[in-house]
Amino acid sequence: MRRKLDHYKYSEEANNVIQAGKPLYQEVKGNWNRLYFKNEAPVIVELACGKGEYTVGLGAKFPNRNFIGMDIKGDRIARGSKLASDLNLSNVAFLRAGIQYSDEFFSDGELSEIWLIHPDPQQRDKEEKKRLTNPSFLTRYAQFLKKGGLFCLKTDSSFLYDYTLETLDTFKQLQIVEHTPDLYASHLLEDHHGVQTHYERIFTAKGHSIKYIKAQVI
Repeated sequence: MRRKLDHYKYSEEANNVIQAGKPLYQEVKGNWNRLYFKNEAPVIVELACGKGEYTVGLGAKFPNRNFIGMDIKGDRIARGSKLASDLNLSNVAFLRAGIQYSDEFFSDGELSEIWLIHPDPQQRDKEEKKRLTNPSFLTRYAQFLKKGGLFCLKTDSSFLYDYTLETLDTFKQLQIVEHTPDLYASHLLEDHHGVQTHYERIFTAKGHSIKYIKAQVI
């Protein structure tokens, strides 16, 4: 508990974390380039980022792009925030908020890419509204993305992979570009830029295949 409290305090004080009660929290929508990053580089968001491993990994690899990790868990975000600060990554930010409120923080056409990395598949039928690739969420993602912008999913869940493919197949705003049930045995491997989360390393070590879908705003 003490460690969690320390992480919450860190998030409250960290310059690269935007959360309720801080400047920009209510002003950043549509203004990420101008108010936070202070450049015109593409803005890329990782939803449900957890400890921000993917956000920080991509930020380190692509210094000329801007990255935002979004998650509701302040203790998790604090770890990504500290790592980004330790690496002096000025192109990485964290947003503490629930994804269901994402329309309060991103404007139409503001983002170049959205990444969703190993989200909870929410397999029970009654949990469909919580699946982060259900039609309601996909509609939001398509709105936030520029024309030609990318939505990318990585998951170890065959259920979520199949569900997302089926959903996208009839979804008008996003078109599947490529997909694979086994990213590490696919020509698409370079798409994930060699960045693995802690859980992904565990999944692959146990022999689980990583599924991948890339879709584009049309």
